[in-house]
Amino acid sequence: MKSGAIRISVDLPRPFHKKLREAAARKGCSVHELILTAIEQAIERPRCKQRRLNLERGLVPRTGKPISITNEEIYELGFP
Repeated sequence: MKSGAIRISVDLPRPFHKKLREAAARKGCSVHELILTAIEQAIERPRCKQRRLNLERGLVPRTGKPISITNEEIYELGFP
């Protein structure tokens, strides 16, 4: 084991491990190199997309009932 490295253990299903070995052989590298490359890519480019606020729809779901309130009524409730 290289200095400064940390050993981890991961349980893989047999069919997945076989596919991993085959993929490494097709690419001409070791399973170790293939896994490290995949981890580096995952760290640099996360799969999760940032959720952006969609202003096309309201933040609060509509109830179907229209709200009728005047500016004076809003000020009476204490909203500036």
